[in-house]
Amino acid sequence: MNRRTALAGGAALAATPARAVLPAGDFDSAAAYSAARRGVSLLVMQGGRVLFEDYLRSTAGTAHELASGTKSFSGVLAAALVQDGMLSLDEPCANTLPEWRDDPAQRRATIRSLLSLSSGAGGGSLGRPSTYAAAVAQPFAGPPGVFRYGPTPFQVFGEIVRRKLDAAGRPDDVLAFMTERVLRPAGVTYSFWRRQDGQPNLPSGAQLTAANWARFGTFVMGGGRVDGRSIVDAAALAACFEPSAANPGYGLSWWLLRPGLVPPAPRSGIDVDPGKLSRLPDVRMAAGAGDQRLYLIPERDMVVVRQADGILGAMRGVRSGWSDPDFLALLLS
Repeated sequence: MNRRTALAGGAALAATPARAVLPAGDFDSAAAYSAARRGVSLLVMQGGRVLFEDYLRSTAGTAHELASGTKSFSGVLAAALVQDGMLSLDEPCANTLPEWRDDPAQRRATIRSLLSLSSGAGGGSLGRPSTYAAAVAQPFAGPPGVFRYGPTPFQVFGEIVRRKLDAAGRPDDVLAFMTERVLRPAGVTYSFWRRQDGQPNLPSGAQLTAANWARFGTFVMGGGRVDGRSIVDAAALAACFEPSAANPGYGLSWWLLRPGLVPPAPRSGIDVDPGKLSRLPDVRMAAGAGDQRLYLIPERDMVVVRQADGILGAMRGVRSGWSDPDFLALLLS
C-alpha cells in the first residue's frame, strides 16, 4: 500500500477552517473500508488541496475506468451549452430530432427530462450503449415521469449535441468540443474515452486518474470556476443538482444522496437506507459499476474520489458490500 496523508503539519492545517479538519484516523478507517472492497485508489481533497491519498495495487498516475461515473460529464456539458446559448434545458428534444415529432411521448421530451432519466427514453443495455443513431431510433420504454436508468438517454443527448454543433458550422466531434469548452479550461485530462462511430460514449467509457477526476469534481463544486475565472456559469451548473419529481435522489446526470433516492435497479448495490442517508450532509455523487465514486461535499468544501477494480464482475451481479453512507460515515465522523 502506497499511502500518504498530506497537510499533516500544523501550519498547513491552520489555513483550513477548524470545523472542516478531519483526524487522520478517519481517513485510515475509510481507506481500510475501501481496500477491503476491491479499492485501488482513494483521494481526499479539501479547498483544492490534497489531504489524503491511498493507492492499493495502483499508483497516482494510473488511470481507471469510471464506468457510469462518466455520465456526470453530460450534465456539465449541458450547462456549458446553456451558457453559450446553444440549448435550453426545457426545449423539446424534437426541436433537434425531427424523427421524434410524430410520437406524442417523444414530442414532449425535453433535454431536462432526458438527462434526469425521466423522459420515457429506454434505459438500454448497461455497459453496451447503442450508437447515437440507434439510441435516437429506439422506441420509448414507457410514459414520461418514471425514472429509467441506463445509457440510451445519454447517447441521445450526444446526438443532440452533435447536430447542434453541425448546425452551428462547427466540427461535430462531441468529445473534442467538450475537451475544448470544459475539460481543458478546467485543467482536466482524460487518459482514454471509448468511441462508437467516431463519437464518445457518454454513459460510460472514460478513463481518468484519481487526481483528474478529483480536479473535475473540484471544478464543478466550485461553480465552474478555475483560478477565479468562470468556465461554466454557476447558475447553469446548479441545475445538475436539482432533483426531479421522478427521483429525489437524481438531478441532471448526478446522484444526490438523500432519503427517497431511487437506485439504478433493485439489486444495484447502492445503499438507499433512509436512516443512513438522512444522517449525511449534502452529498452529490458520480457513480459507476464496481463502486467507482466521485463525491462532492459542499459543506466540507471536500471532493473524494474512490476507484476500484472488478467492474466486469459488478456488471454480472457480483457485489462487494460497498455502502456509500457507511463509507462516508467513516470519512466524515
